[in-house]
Amino acid sequence: MDQVDSLLEYKTIWIAGVAITLLVLERVFPRARPLAGARLKTFGQNVWRLARNFGLVLVNAGLSPLLVIPISAMAATHALDWRPVWWSGGTGLLADLVILDCWIYWWHRVNHEIPFLWRFHEVHHLDEFLDASSALRFHFGEVAISAVVRACVIWLLDVPLSSVVVFEICVLTMALFHHSNVALPGWLEKPLSKVLVTPSIHWVHHHAIRSDTDSNYANIMSVWDIIFGSRSATRRWNDMPIGVERRHDESLIGLLTRPFRNR
Repeated sequence: MDQVDSLLEYKTIWIAGVAITLLVLERVFPRARPLAGARLKTFGQNVWRLARNFGLVLVNAGLSPLLVIPISAMAATHALDWRPVWWSGGTGLLADLVILDCWIYWWHRVNHEIPFLWRFHEVHHLDEFLDASSALRFHFGEVAISAVVRACVIWLLDVPLSSVVVFEICVLTMALFHHSNVALPGWLEKPLSKVLVTPSIHWVHHHAIRSDTDSNYANIMSVWDIIFGSRSATRRWNDMPIGVERRHDESLIGLLTRPFRNR
């Protein structure tokens, strides 16, 4: 547990550092302009958007130590004890990361295809512009449901808690990166996108056209969308409209209550 505790401390420091770095870089070197082509019309609207995003971040930050971490720890502690000796060490960790990345691809996809789950996941997509803050904008209901489903995967596959924490670090780092509005040179992003999910791929997933929203589900490795036939043919352009088709963002209270309201 000492190793896991150290990883959790490292995770907090690392993710905070990555988030702050990207939030600064995307304002110094932005690719898309928040007030051009987006649904945000004024500087004030963009400020309130950031306030909503960080409000959801704070809610989930309080939920994590109370629910997410204990559920994952319990699943790892009581997991089915079947893992062979060779599935350990660095090779075992790499295998765990690939398996969990494939799992999160399918979990993400299911959140789009099952209406009940979409009620919660829609809160993430209602953001009408993307930056690093969007990567952490999720409804607490989705966070809780995801924690339970992931616990089942951890229990069945006998995944060590250390692998889970390393995977979380990788997922959050990549999410911050591919939601960000940093202008990357084409010579870097094009080859990078062959292996990893980059902003050019994930911004299409947030395009306010449902056919694009229901595509590009990968989180770390971009290959999953190609393997499972969910890669969109749409190419990102600088001022593509972001959000949910025929829907608009809401207040923080509205976002928190939205999944529970009749539509």
